[in-house]
Amino acid sequence: MAAYTTIDNPELYFQNKIYSGDGNDDRSITLDGSENMQPDIVWLAERNTTSGHAIHDSARGVDKFLFPYATNAEGTSTARVKSFDSDGFTVGTSGATNGSSDKYVAWCWKESADAGMDIVKFTGNQTARTISHSLSAKPEWLWIKNREKVESWHMQHGALGADNTQESNTNGAFGAGSTIWNDTEPTTSVFSVGNNGNINETGSDIVVWLWAGKQGFSKFGKYTGNGNADGPQIFLGFQPAWVLLKRSDSTSNWSLFDNRRTGATKGGTLGKANPMELLLHPDLDNGEANVADGGYSIDGLATGFKVRASAANVNASGGTYVFMAFADAPLTNSNGVPCNAM
Repeated sequence: MAAYTTIDNPELYFQNKIYSGDGNDDRSITLDGSENMQPDIVWLAERNTTSGHAIHDSARGVDKFLFPYATNAEGTSTARVKSFDSDGFTVGTSGATNGSSDKYVAWCWKESADAGMDIVKFTGNQTARTISHSLSAKPEWLWIKNREKVESWHMQHGALGADNTQESNTNGAFGAGSTIWNDTEPTTSVFSVGNNGNINETGSDIVVWLWAGKQGFSKFGKYTGNGNADGPQIFLGFQPAWVLLKRSDSTSNWSLFDNRRTGATKGGTLGKANPMELLLHPDLDNGEANVADGGYSIDGLATGFKVRASAANVNASGGTYVFMAFADAPLTNSNGVPCNAM
């Protein structure tokens, strides 16, 4: 039988990191995994203030950043993130990444077709067309932004079909995306963009981050809410390190959970997977919220996650929710060996 997972060690391609700032320049932030990983995307959030989220990547240059909660054009700063290193990244003196005593979380990905992650840049021409990617698999999550102009972000989720997009800097529902994604599903070699100036303005530099699901490492899907604190249980085939949720058929904030920021107020231990109760909203510049009262929390399980709340952001009765999840550990047998496919 074929191995269940295609990636035995998820830490080679994705890692979470929490740290406290000290205000010192050229500070190395070393990832905690058992394997070294030089990231190509570092998504940083300040947890205890309203400084919000910022995303850096190797394709645009480490000093470039975009705010996922805002329409702002790309910013440049040598004081935020200074380098991507073989075992993490280096920050400067900016309060957005290294303010004294402030708390931060970083979510880090490695660009790799093996792990289903690609970064694509192109110049807009406001004409519907296809753009090549390097995944050799059909992307299931596409996230696009005009780098030069004040324009909305747009996201396409594979679980909703070809004609869907969401302005991910808002809490709006997913809707028709014919002028964004040209009403066309991506293929194993290309994705399509429409003639909308938001994402294809003539002469503008555009960036797209693309992910394809990899069995045992990442999964992009949807579920239906039941409006009950004993919510749906979603099978992933791995224990999640990171889960992003959004109601697709109505307004709701994006809800982001990970296993590094997990609180201890419901019997969990800081830095462990269960329960995931410290919440960040990527479409807002708010600090972290503790949802230990069950308002939004989910449980990370060995095989997926379970919703433990009835709040509309994660579990309205009959609501449709899309999710993106990355593994902490693959599904293994009692000897710790990755499981075989059924």
